[in-house]
Amino acid sequence: MSNSTVTVTTWSLEQTSPSDLRPAAPPEGGGVRIVRAEVPSPEFSRFLYASVGGDIRWTDRLGWSYARWEEELARPGTETWVAYDRGTPAGYVELAARDGGVVEIVYFGLIPAFRGRRIGGHLLSEGVARAWDLAGRWPELPPTKRVWLHTCSLDGEHAMANYQRRGFRLFRTETGEEPDVAAPGPWPGAFPAV
Repeated sequence: MSNSTVTVTTWSLEQTSPSDLRPAAPPEGGGVRIVRAEVPSPEFSRFLYASVGGDIRWTDRLGWSYARWEEELARPGTETWVAYDRGTPAGYVELAARDGGVVEIVYFGLIPAFRGRRIGGHLLSEGVARAWDLAGRWPELPPTKRVWLHTCSLDGEHAMANYQRRGFRLFRTETGEEPDVAAPGPWPGAFPAV
């Protein structure tokens, strides 16, 4: 077991008004649809999490039990929006309501095979729009006043630029040491080696 660490910079970004959103155009060809996964499914959510984050060191949820996934997905104001390219899941955005009308984009990304095809900007645009109108689907929640997310130096190389093009503004930068874990992928060899 290695005790090595890696220096990670984390950037927190926000929007404070629906008018901050600068949507991306949908990809050409019309084959991409974005659909809410309305039935909470730990199996499907774990598949998305592992498939999108496997090559960029998303590991914090890999050890979660089925019950923990159920608990997280059942929280009021937690939603998963999935991009499908001609019927195949391509990526997702997970929203979570927080106190005081705040919505966090907890996870966002594309499965590696779908990156670089202009799906990410469109998916992020739709996810942010759904964060702003979240209370319309959850009457027990207050209207959204702020949408925020964080990204880090381990995420995809285009992540920060995509967030800023969609109208997010940086409000905090932190640098720290994290365990240097291997990128597990959804299974060994599932993503292109670089």
